Amino acid sequence: MSEKLEANAFTEELIRQLRAADQFGNWSKMSDEELLIKKFVKTKEDLRSIPIIADIDEMLIGEIKMMFKAIALQFERKTGVMCNVVMEMSHEGFGRCIVFAGRIILVDKYFKDAHRFGFRTLEKLYEEGQNYLDKSHEVYAQYQPCIKENN
Repeated sequence: MSEKLEANAFTEELIRQLRAADQFGNWSKMSDEELLIKKFVKTKEDLRSIPIIADIDEMLIGEIKMMFKAIALQFERKTGVMCNVVMEMSHEGFGRCIVFAGRIILVDKYFKDAHRFGFRTLEKLYEEGQNYLDKSHEVYAQYQPCIKENN
């Protein structure tokens, strides 16, 4: 990678999550960008090597959930409101991941063929993660008054 990307709130938290999950230090010599590329970036060649119909492994399910946990944790840091991540995934890679705070759904993502989950470039990962985080703040600000009125 020729130019270093500017880390945003989402990617900083995702890197924290990945480093915390590395119990045995297998990734300690990798740079943050190398680690994100290894875990979340899939080129066209990578996708060609993955069968269209296949079972998803537990490691990939954990990595997908980790991405949404990073969104939830950054949201908590900024707002002080506790978030939860719920993910349900079939062995075939069909499922859903929800990030919610109280009664408000911040992120709702459906998956089809999750075994092929990834981003074409590191820039796309940075952009999509930050977009989810920004949208979660907008959604919470929009629906927060409804919760206060109903309590």
